[in-house]
Amino acid sequence: QVQLVQSGGGLVQAGGCLRLSCAASARTMGWFRQAPGKEREFVAAISRNWNGGENTVYVDSVKGRFTIARDSAKNTVFLQMNSLKPEDTAVYYCAAKETTLRLADKDAYDYWGQGTQVTVSS
Repeated sequence: QVQLVQSGGGLVQAGGCLRLSCAASARTMGWFRQAPGKEREFVAAISRNWNGGENTVYVDSVKGRFTIARDSAKNTVFLQMNSLKPEDTAVYYCAAKETTLRLADKDAYDYWGQGTQVTVSS
């Protein structure tokens, strides 16, 4: 059983930045978000490959603005969010699994964090 504990989030003005943290250890860690009335959508994922390197993937709407990174010594994954836009407003969830396929598929993840609100004002 993998427990995920999230921190960070809050209220920020458009153009600002926030950092989310997720304390957990798994081969693949992902971030998803869910806005009111919408489906939970993929944001970013980081996955340790067979030779120890890390692969990262992002949804197009956050490329160049968000960065996912892992601190293995602290068993923590971060989502650094820069140049935030009002449309980034959502509850953000971290997720974990041990496989390396289907990184953007929420149904492929086995464990989920409690969610944290991110609100970007215009």
